[in-house]
Amino acid sequence: MSLELGLDTFGDIANGPDGQPLHPAVVIREVLAEGELADRLGLDFFGVGEHHRKDYAISAPDTVLAALAARTERIRLGTSVTVLSSDDPIRVFQRFSTVDAISRGRAEITVGRGSFIESFPLFGLDLSEYETLFDEKLSLLAAVVAEQPVKWQGSIRPPVEVEFVQPATESGHLPVWVGVGGTPQSVVRAAHYGFPVVIAIIGGSARQFAPLADLYRRALEEMGKEPRPVGVHSPGYVAATDEQALEEFLPHQVAYMNKLGRERRWAPMTMEQAREQLGPEGAVYCGSPETVARKIADTVQVLGATRFQLKYSVGTLPHELRMESIRLYATEVAPRVRELLA
Repeated sequence: MSLELGLDTFGDIANGPDGQPLHPAVVIREVLAEGELADRLGLDFFGVGEHHRKDYAISAPDTVLAALAARTERIRLGTSVTVLSSDDPIRVFQRFSTVDAISRGRAEITVGRGSFIESFPLFGLDLSEYETLFDEKLSLLAAVVAEQPVKWQGSIRPPVEVEFVQPATESGHLPVWVGVGGTPQSVVRAAHYGFPVVIAIIGGSARQFAPLADLYRRALEEMGKEPRPVGVHSPGYVAATDEQALEEFLPHQVAYMNKLGRERRWAPMTMEQAREQLGPEGAVYCGSPETVARKIADTVQVLGATRFQLKYSVGTLPHELRMESIRLYATEVAPRVRELLA
């Protein structure tokens, strides 16, 4: 399987020239420009994630992707995460098969439980059913994306028995990935359905996740499934030099992590701790094109990954810096990664 290099964003809300947060509508338009640039520069994948918080502008990723589908030519378009637990699997398929039609077969879905829980009370769901909601909805989605007659029964909704779900995809196959954190159960569940996985590495070394990737491949083999891709999602930023990257990125990264830390009662992150995450064993891919390329190549080799997705938008990092980071990632990092791996 050839290596794919892509980008992820949640539509992080940056500050405007007046120091105040931008309107979400402005951020969404910025994301469209970023996706168009990624397409023009030849990257393989552009993903947008679903959240329901003030920090992020994108709560309806399929709508954003539909707009990008009409504006782009070749890049694959998917979700950094679709929070399947709080959505309806049939509607998820219908929305993304529509994006697939608009994009002429370039749509994908990455489903997960999400790293935040705001969508559960928003849509009237009981958090005590957290595991059941995801298990059963993934089961129904697997039945629907097969694009065959569906006969399904679970405990969280009435049974489904239909001959077809429209619109069907032209290829008969809508790719579904499962976003996983660090739990063995998550990768075994994905293997059960034969879905590829995206490992979200947002803390620690990629080497810590090698046993998880190996378990996934063993599970596929033991279940008699074909080998499936393994992807990686991690935050990062590219600038002309390591020094420039640190100067531009770190204030936004530390402020974001400390805002999240206050919500989750973590100790404040210091600049020194943030710098450790940027090192060879850290989860953040920040630096010059050469530094970032070497770290990505190492991660790909360690995990046997076939896709790397750089989460290029972090906190209040402004649009113009994100655009330059995308340009360097596409024109300098991507070819260097492939050169190193060759």
